[in-house]
Amino acid sequence: MIEFALTPEQEILRESTARLADEVYAAKAEAWDRDRTFMPDEERKRLGDLGLLGIGLPGAYGGGDGTLLDSLIVIEELAKRNQIAAFQAFESNTGPARAIAMLGSEAQKERFLPPVIRGSATMAISISEPDAGSAATDMTTSAVRDGDEVVINGAKRWCSGGGHAEMYLVYVRMNEQLGSRGIGAVVVEAGADGLTFGPQEKLMGFRGIPSADMFFEDVRVPAENVIVPAGGFRDLFTAFSIERLGNATMSLAIGQACLDLTAKYVEERKQFGKDIVEFQAVQLALADMVLKTQAARRLIWTAAASAGTGAPDPLDASIAKCYSNEMAKEVSDLAIQLHGGNGYSVEYGLERYHRDAHGWAVAGGTPTIQRVRIVSQYLGRSFNQRA
Repeated sequence: MIEFALTPEQEILRESTARLADEVYAAKAEAWDRDRTFMPDEERKRLGDLGLLGIGLPGAYGGGDGTLLDSLIVIEELAKRNQIAAFQAFESNTGPARAIAMLGSEAQKERFLPPVIRGSATMAISISEPDAGSAATDMTTSAVRDGDEVVINGAKRWCSGGGHAEMYLVYVRMNEQLGSRGIGAVVVEAGADGLTFGPQEKLMGFRGIPSADMFFEDVRVPAENVIVPAGGFRDLFTAFSIERLGNATMSLAIGQACLDLTAKYVEERKQFGKDIVEFQAVQLALADMVLKTQAARRLIWTAAASAGTGAPDPLDASIAKCYSNEMAKEVSDLAIQLHGGNGYSVEYGLERYHRDAHGWAVAGGTPTIQRVRIVSQYLGRSFNQRA
């Protein structure tokens, strides 16, 4: 186990991000969720100007050269107040832009990273398909080389950012080899001829985070947009371990926000002539919330600290995501219960956190899939789910 504490610089980063989130984004969270408002361009630009969209990306392209833990600190503090605002920092620091920083060529980094870091563009990731969700290697969307271009045909599902982002890192099948051996990734810009989008999904949670199907009909992009050629699926999923820690941190933020709100509430709410925190049943439930939230943070931060500026150990990332996803659902549910009837009211915000908690558990590989990965990684064995 790695023993560590936040550095003075990280404490300042945490405090300044929390202050920004309190002053700018906390009051907007309910309305943005209610109205399914996408993050306004000016707010995305604000985060870019403050350096929060590139804090974990290389300084050579305008980023902050920070560690993975630096990125997660920013994500947590924003997400405790406003998940939509935090999603921008999540995508840029732990999502597809981070994959390009790890796997792209110098020319690709110079082209794609600066606009994401500045907040003038968003890059989304596109993996799932109608018949390829957890079984990602069943994807059929193809990218065929034709001279200096690749031609893409197929359809993608559940693209967070779909129809709204300016760029997409699209996982595609680049040859006829079965399974992962034929899979690579290419950047497609939103205005490409032949690229269309379905209607925006109306999801239980993640309101204000765009999500739409993508359709590719002879979409031509320069071959220089290929980030990872066929056979690079393992590299892509190594980078995806970073996104799993970002996902886990979004869940952690939900748990911590619900804990903070509930701890305050049970000391103020009175029943039978005393604060309800005086009742042992309330104490036991609150203790569970503290235990689960603190455990999630230690799993995430330990994995991030061991990664430094690189990718975490895949086993550590899967453990952190699986535990944190389930923690957020459980802790937000306990918060609703301890608030009684008020917990069922939109006014208190707990139902919003609870809805989003379920979304993070589905995104990026469900807890069930993470458990399969945990056993595979722990034992050093592969398991054929088709047999």
